[in-house]
Amino acid sequence: MTQGGAARRTVLGAAVLAAGGSALGMGAAPAAAAGDGTESRHGEGGYRELPYPTVIGHRGASGYRPEHTLGSYQLALDLGADVVEQDLVPTRDGHLVCRHENEIGGTTDVADHPEFASRRTTKSVDGVAVTGWFTEDFTLAELKTLRAKERIPAVRPRNTLYDGRWAVPTFEEVLRWADREGRRRGKRVWLHVETKHPSYFRSLGLGLEEPLAKLLRRYGRDRRDSAVFLQSFEPSSMQRLARLVSSPRVVLLAAAHTRPWDFVQAGDPRTVADLVTPEGLKWISGFAQGLGPTLDLVIPRDASGKLGEPTTLVRDAHARGLVLHPWTARNENSFLPADYRKGTDPAAYGDVFGAYRRYFEQGIDGIFTDNPDTGLLAAEDFRPGRRPLNR
Repeated sequence: MTQGGAARRTVLGAAVLAAGGSALGMGAAPAAAAGDGTESRHGEGGYRELPYPTVIGHRGASGYRPEHTLGSYQLALDLGADVVEQDLVPTRDGHLVCRHENEIGGTTDVADHPEFASRRTTKSVDGVAVTGWFTEDFTLAELKTLRAKERIPAVRPRNTLYDGRWAVPTFEEVLRWADREGRRRGKRVWLHVETKHPSYFRSLGLGLEEPLAKLLRRYGRDRRDSAVFLQSFEPSSMQRLARLVSSPRVVLLAAAHTRPWDFVQAGDPRTVADLVTPEGLKWISGFAQGLGPTLDLVIPRDASGKLGEPTTLVRDAHARGLVLHPWTARNENSFLPADYRKGTDPAAYGDVFGAYRRYFEQGIDGIFTDNPDTGLLAAEDFRPGRRPLNR
């Protein structure tokens, strides 16, 4: 079922200027009653009823606001995103907060807080040495003294205007926000929720899946038709969540030569290249409903950075009943395939609509994007009658 695009387009002109203000202070709003069914009151359709192609706001509207803030999530929704993404990491006292990584030196002002200077350290996270400040070394109360900032200011200097405007949100605050927005808009607000580094955190006694499942049950998002996707780069995290809740699950896939970290720890020799074979996809379909592959697994880039010949991943995944939500479309030249760049400025916008068209023609079911308004226009250009190759 495709939702009406014309009504959503009416918000695009004003939303970039005005959106986000309603997100100020949302963490202080009253909580939804536990288990009150708020999330389900706006319809019971599952993920197959989402618009096609589905536009997923990557970390919110991170092309325009500092990522993983209530301002970024609000703007993504106002710009027409069908689904809004969160990445989850824990605090020292076990609260789930929304950050792309547990290292927060690049996304908060923690370096400006002398009281936390001694907590700067180096850790091995999934086999990689990382230096900075880490959420698992802070209580939630301490983390709430920090303010979010733009992660890539050299590429997105305009986003620095909003540095310091929002705190780091908890996932429970996001659930409350989504319920409020659902009631206000008269339809469910879809979320795409990633467990970050789940094996690493479980080794610290901060497992993500159990507290996540508890929150999903509390806010009525634990059912097969709930307006949420759960996702992880570690398949075992999705297997664990499958035993806890019935919410739809997506296995994220990085470059073909890489191995999920839980595979590395378990001595499983399979790589992502093995997981995208028919046999690998059959295995994934036993506990997940979808894939979140890097776009290069759909259409690889050649040595010059241009798009090459498409793979059979879309066709093969669909044969197993899996939906595909590849990541990540961005407007700037530095992120685009070489054949869709314009000029030499890496921060300038390229021919992103042309790139979207190539990906949509493959039959992908949705796409993560930092620029939900651009993604929506590209999707609606495609929706009227173009026939994808692999659907």
